[in-house]
Amino acid sequence: MDTLVILPIVAFLVVVVLTILYMSVRVVRQGYVMVVYRLGQAREEWVRGPGLQFLVPVIWSGKIVDIREQFIEVPSQTTITRDNAPINVDFLIYWRISDPLRSVINVTNFAGALQGVATTTLRAVIGDILLDEVLSKREQINEVLRVKLDEVTERWGGKVTTVEIREITPPRDVQDAMNRQLSAERTRRAVITESEGTRQAAINVAEGQKQSEILKAEGDRQAAILRAEGFSEALTRIYGAASGIDAKTMALQYLEALKALGSSPSTKFVIPTEFTRLLEPFNGFLERGMAADRGSDPGKR
Repeated sequence: MDTLVILPIVAFLVVVVLTILYMSVRVVRQGYVMVVYRLGQAREEWVRGPGLQFLVPVIWSGKIVDIREQFIEVPSQTTITRDNAPINVDFLIYWRISDPLRSVINVTNFAGALQGVATTTLRAVIGDILLDEVLSKREQINEVLRVKLDEVTERWGGKVTTVEIREITPPRDVQDAMNRQLSAERTRRAVITESEGTRQAAINVAEGQKQSEILKAEGDRQAAILRAEGFSEALTRIYGAASGIDAKTMALQYLEALKALGSSPSTKFVIPTEFTRLLEPFNGFLERGMAADRGSDPGKR
């Protein structure tokens, strides 16, 4: 009888102990933290990191907070640019919890609140920018959105790390105009490239002709210099040879020339006046020779 009474009591106590252990023991995984409430109050120093954590049942309670980086996808939103052009924009927001305590006591649903403020912030940012700037300055828009969202979520204990606009869809007429503008720009670049090629080819041909003319002129100049040097050297040699010829040699040369003239069939000859001066020495030789002959032969006197 006593055994039948004791067994239920023991079983009850075991269940109570196991329940207390289950309620007091928490395992916090890596990448998470636990915000501890003591009689409904939470403090910064009560935030516990990964590992095995013990809580006093009923008095203490804990809330697990994910501190890993996460993202939310903001669906396509229709916004109006500064020049009244409607466009559709969808983007991604990457965020993480930087203050676990404020993330659980200052906001109920951080991700939902972030998505709601992101849509209104997007309309405010796009509304201050022209359509052309929206299409060409995507990186700047990403940075502006990130800064504005980070300022709002700071009080919620969150940190917006990156904002990435995935797609911007302008109206159909704007897309057609952009396609025409792109085609015209490509045509303009092709014409410019072709004209630049033609101009460069003409420049190359002109440069080739210029170099050819320069080389030709340089060759002519060198040839003229060589001819002049040759002529100068010939004159120098002639002058050197002539300076070594005396009057007798010249007279003999004239006599040889007269001999050649005498053998020719011509009947008229032109004798230069210099020839008579060159013969003067021969006249003296002849007179001395004749005087010597008379002295040696008295009968000829």
